[in-house]
Amino acid sequence: MPLLQINNLNVRFGDASAVPVVDGLDLSVDAGEILAIVGESGSGKSVTMMALMGLIDAPGRISADAMTFNGLDMLSLSRRQRRKVVGKDIAMIFQDPMTALNPSYTVGYQIEEVLHQHLGLKGRAARQRALELLQKVEIPAAESRLDAYPHQLSGGMSQRVAIAMAIAGEPRLLIADEPTTALDVTIQAQIMELLVNLQQAHDMALILITHDLAVVAETARKVCVMYAGQAVELGQVPTLFEHPAHPYSEALLAAIPEHSLGAERLATLPGIVPGRYDRPQGCLLSPRCPYVQDHCRAQRPALEAQAHSLVRCFYPLNQEVA
Repeated sequence: MPLLQINNLNVRFGDASAVPVVDGLDLSVDAGEILAIVGESGSGKSVTMMALMGLIDAPGRISADAMTFNGLDMLSLSRRQRRKVVGKDIAMIFQDPMTALNPSYTVGYQIEEVLHQHLGLKGRAARQRALELLQKVEIPAAESRLDAYPHQLSGGMSQRVAIAMAIAGEPRLLIADEPTTALDVTIQAQIMELLVNLQQAHDMALILITHDLAVVAETARKVCVMYAGQAVELGQVPTLFEHPAHPYSEALLAAIPEHSLGAERLATLPGIVPGRYDRPQGCLLSPRCPYVQDHCRAQRPALEAQAHSLVRCFYPLNQEVA
């Protein structure tokens, strides 16, 4: 049984007639597995995980056939029950570490608050555990950082503190939402190495939301490609990278700068992700797809099993490769 199972998740902002931001998403994650979710901004990646965490407020509306974590029905939990799970067994590292930390409190206080809330630690025991967590995320001079405020830390340091807070409750599932976006290249590599080492050391499941396909290729076992709120391809690494079946997956891979060496321009996919008022009748990629046919414009494909992945396309690519 998967650690996390999501079936037909829909997230809307507005009434039932509003266009879904997340549209019929199916997703599963096993214990100890690394799943990467990729796609353009506005594809619904972060909203999916916010829905799981219970962080979608009105006018947001969440519905799903199933959303279970470790056998718990996340849709039926009360607020009190959810607080026992979220932050402890499921933890999230948010996109911007500078805004994820409260500027009014010291680093030590914020970590100790998590330890008190979820593990019941207080006083000296909480302080000692907070120090151990800062050391685990490889913050130099960790003891002196306990009394530092977030504005006194660099972006890389702040991200490490955010990671320390996320793993404080010893989660079984860690969600990392663009954990390296605001960092320079050398720090990005260090943060990703740290996350993978922590995942392996604690046998956590890790969901990595990212635009960086190089990171995905190096770290993930499974990839979910999202477009306009839908999963358009779900496959294994490295097969999906070597033989993408969906035109959007192919376009994302072609846009990697290394693939355009010697060319005058980077490869791009013309157009933009459809919004609330310009959603096509058929396949959501049809206005931008280089392989579009009349059938694609008239009907919307389902996510179906193909030769080596699940694909939402009437005419999938590379199907001669088993």
